[in-house]
Parts: sequence; structure tokens; C-alpha cells
Amino acid sequence: MSQQIEVQGTFISIMTIRDEDYISLTDMLKAKDGDFFISDWLRNRNTVEFLGIWERIYNPDFNYGEFAIIKSQTGLNNYKISVKEWAEKTNAIGLKATAGRYGGTYAHKDIAFEFGMWISAEFKIYLIKEFQRLKNEEQKSLGWDVKRNLTKINYRIHTDAIKQNFIPVELHKKQINHIYASEADVLNMALFGITASEWRVQNPDKKGNIRDYADVAQLVCLANLEAMNALFINEGYSQSQRLEKLNMVAIQQMKILTEDSIVKKLEKNSGEE
Repeated sequence: MSQQIEVQGTFISIMTIRDEDYISLTDMLKAKDGDFFISDWLRNRNTVEFLGIWERIYNPDFNYGEFAIIKSQTGLNNYKISVKEWAEKTNAIGLKATAGRYGGTYAHKDIAFEFGMWISAEFKIYLIKEFQRLKNEEQKSLGWDVKRNLTKINYRIHTDAIKQNFIPVELHKKQINHIYASEADVLNMALFGITASEWRVQNPDKKGNIRDYADVAQLVCLANLEAMNALFINEGYSQSQRLEKLNMVAIQQMKILTEDSIVKKLEKNSGEE
């Protein structure tokens, strides 16, 4: 699915890849004065260092050996690398060269915002502003009110005819050792035991994503898991090690949260409004 935002008169496409937003750098270049190519941006040492740090945090399969070679050559007059070569050599996930109707070079929103500075500081600010406006509109279209949702989201669950058990199941080795494409799915597996794409296949009639249908206790637990996952990443744990630890934490916390009197009160109030 592709969407568009307008930034200072330039229409820019946004594509969803693995439940993450990727912004078209090809479209962004149309706002740049003079001849400028994405490969020029990739030659810059600061750019390569930024991309390397981003991949280290979000991509457990990043090829550090190839990255070191590329980093050593950045800035040399005779050195150039394309997005396709960068992705193939380093197994990077932050930049994508796509073909077809919405073809071009796309970057994860974090990277696209950084690229915006190469257009201009003003362009970057308006890019972030328009992107956030789009996200706000999406939330409204889903009927998502963050402040009210923490106390109201569980109402659907209480009106269901079937009582659900919200204590996560302990993942088996095959699930733990599987390579997941995004950190969001690592958290989804730890808490819900299912990826976002698997949930959509099982629930084709529902809008939004699996997290939109979480209850109060699950939202609290999810926030805790996100913080712990960031800590585990910084400590150098592999994805499988992190998933196993996060799953155990989710089980322990959900047992406590589902019995917590404050959480129960919030859920009761959500049903009465």
C-alpha cells in the first residue's frame, strides 16, 4: 500500500514494508536544487556511519564485515555505491530499491528524515510535520484516541461471547530461533505469540493491527517489553536470546497485571462508559 504527503509542493510517496513506514527518497530529490543523486549521499562518511548505527540497532542480520569495507572507502573520489549494492552487500533493511508502479528508492522513516537535511533544514522540518499529520489522520480514521483508549479498549473483550486467556504461552524453540523481520514482531511474538502479518491473515475483517485490539494489561506489558528490548539490544543479545527473555517476562508480568486491582478498575470503567 502506498500513500502520499505534500511537502513544500513536492508529492512524496510512503510505502509500508514489514509494518514499518518507508518514505521515497526518489520523490524527495525532486525538491532539491541542482543535480544530486542518492549515490552521492551514500558516499558521505557521516551518512554511512548513521546507516551503520541504525542497522546495528534494528537489524540482527547486518553484515558488519562488508560494512567495514564500505566505511573505509567512503569519501574517496573514485568510490560510489548504489542503494541496491549497499543492501546486497550488507544485508541492510533501512534502504530499499523497488521496481514497479511505486518504484524508486525508499528509506525507513528514521533514515528519510535524516536524508531530508540534504534537501534543506526547512524541508526536513516540514517533512516530519506532514508525516506526523498523516499518522494522526490514520489514528483518527481508526477511531483511535490514545488518552481514552487505555481505559476503553478492553470493552470489546468484555462483550465477547468467549472468555479469552491473556497469559502468553511459552514459545517453543522453533518460534524462538525463527528470524523475524522487525523488532515489532519480536515483541508481538513475545506477548501475543503471533506476528502482525499472521494476525492480519487470521482477521481479514478487522481494521488496524494486533496492538489496536490489546487490552489494558497487554498495553502496559508491551510498553515494558519495548524498554527491556532496547536494553537487551544495547547489551548485545541476539534476536533469539532477546525473544526468549521477553517471552518469559511477558508471562510473568501478565500474570501479575491481570490480577492487579488498578488494571481491573480501568477495565471495569471502560465497560461502563
